[in-house]
Amino acid sequence: MPTGVLIFDDNKSLRDSLEHLIQLSKDLLYFGSFDTAQNVRQQVSEINPDVILMDIDMPVVNGIEAVKTIRTFNQKVAILMLTVFDDNQHVLDAICAGASGYLLKKHISEKLEDAIYEVLAGGAPMSPGIARLVIQSMQHTIPEQDNKYKLTLKEKEILSSLSKGNSYKMIAADLSISIDTVRTHIKKIYEKLQVHSQTEAVSKAVNEKIV
Repeated sequence: MPTGVLIFDDNKSLRDSLEHLIQLSKDLLYFGSFDTAQNVRQQVSEINPDVILMDIDMPVVNGIEAVKTIRTFNQKVAILMLTVFDDNQHVLDAICAGASGYLLKKHISEKLEDAIYEVLAGGAPMSPGIARLVIQSMQHTIPEQDNKYKLTLKEKEILSSLSKGNSYKMIAADLSISIDTVRTHIKKIYEKLQVHSQTEAVSKAVNEKIV
């Protein structure tokens, strides 16, 4: 069954080139094109393509915002971003917004079909430069999400020990600190978690996977 392709790009000559390439393929079906993404929700909902080729830099509504809109109602459609550069923040933003990958405009004529088949197979066409940016972005955001209460390593250790049912005396012995120091840490833990008892602290830690 042919793969339906929808195009969003404000460059008419590029849209015409893409249409021509799609129509030359026996496995791809041209579903239409638009020079703006202002009505992307309605257009994608009505046309229901398998793949969208989305220009990043468009006036009024850019490709990144369009991807965000599409992902609010359609998680399945593959979205390939069209870009001039393969190593910039816009491409990273588009991928983080929900794009499946991207295709350099200078490589469209020889790589269009391969890129489409790759995303349909679950892949993500991406240069090493962009892959590196994605990894760096994840490294910066994930720790922040995992430690939103700003617990120190020692506080996490004590909270983990509390969740195992250990007493203050056992915690002090395990961590080679005094019982008074344990009490001080636990007081800070309660403040950061905004709780008032050991039961509340442990419950929150377990439910929110803090430990």
